[in-house]
Amino acid sequence: MEQVSNAFTVDLRRLTVLRELERRGSLARTAEALHLTPSAVSQQLAALAREAGVPLTEREGRGVRLTGQARVLLTHAELIAAQLERARADLAAYGEGGRGQVRIGCFGSGILGLLPPVLRALAERLPRVRVDVTEGEPPDVFTALDTGRLDVVVAVDFAAAPPHTDRRYTRTDLLTDVLDLALPADHPLAARDRVPLRELATDAWVVGAAGSCCGAVARAVCAAAGFTPDIRHAVNDWGALLALVEAGAGVALVPRLVRPLYTGRRLAVVPVAGRPPSRNVFAALRAGAEGDPVLAAVREQLLAATG
Repeated sequence: MEQVSNAFTVDLRRLTVLRELERRGSLARTAEALHLTPSAVSQQLAALAREAGVPLTEREGRGVRLTGQARVLLTHAELIAAQLERARADLAAYGEGGRGQVRIGCFGSGILGLLPPVLRALAERLPRVRVDVTEGEPPDVFTALDTGRLDVVVAVDFAAAPPHTDRRYTRTDLLTDVLDLALPADHPLAARDRVPLRELATDAWVVGAAGSCCGAVARAVCAAAGFTPDIRHAVNDWGALLALVEAGAGVALVPRLVRPLYTGRRLAVVPVAGRPPSRNVFAALRAGAEGDPVLAAVREQLLAATG
């Protein structure tokens, strides 16, 4: 491998591939996330290594891992990406942000319980700006944010989300979404004002799939209460989950963001006794993009809707 020269340069698109490999941990998962083939990912990484003049990956069993040089390059990649976002934001501000497009990625219950007033306010405030919404969860929405397919992400803190310290993003905490218990109307505990979670340890449960936000949070909450739930049904659609509870198929934890879905149903929604379980909802932009007037308006309206 050649030594790094004073004239060295790198392709920023290839840096995105390297950043995604760090997040996903394998060539196959990186390829899937970026809608490329594993061969194309390998070619992009090899080209980046030639440009940088240093090895970026090394074999580890049947896969690869990042070298120390790759991790040094990634620290600079974060700064480069943030500075480019600031340049884009300055150009947008020069044009006063009166027109354009903004693409928002958001989890399902956030679309239901959070975004409607935000979209109405943005339509009045920026009538010439097109706003598109895509349903999604981490890590996929953050891959889309990194690659420019999304401009704003609204997500829930859980294992698949980036940590608070991730310098690739400017993060804004929005709200704490409390989880309540959804019980069949004829459940023995349905008339209680509050129910200790542990009293439902032997019930059948309806939760989201293990890799989803709602599934991960429900499992973690039950584990913290000292039991593993007897999961009979795994669904990610809140309307379907509530329909199963209403039919007597099990109990569930439901966020208050989905309140419009359970109002009027033949079931009981009861607070959890003690400190209620909750999930933190936040918005994220690419670091440096916070100066963009359109994105700043989106962030302001998200805060106004949750304040």
